[in-house]
Amino acid sequence: MSIGTGVVLFVIGAILAFGLEIDIPGVDDDFIGYLLMGVGAVVFVIGLVLLTRRRSAVERTRTVNDPGAGRVTERRTDVDPY
Repeated sequence: MSIGTGVVLFVIGAILAFGLEIDIPGVDDDFIGYLLMGVGAVVFVIGLVLLTRRRSAVERTRTVNDPGAGRVTERRTDVDPY
């Protein structure tokens, strides 16, 4: 969700900075556009970092000596929920 939010903020900022020529008293629309573009880029990068952290997996290998079955090796791959 944060990746999409970053892209939307960037696009709105680009439209304000480059596409629209509105004159609102006391407000610089170019500055607000550049500010939104910067915030959008930061939110996009944070979203990418969080996405790569969520996709990490932990692999555990456990070997047990069972007298009846011999040697048993268990492999488990867990995806980190955070």
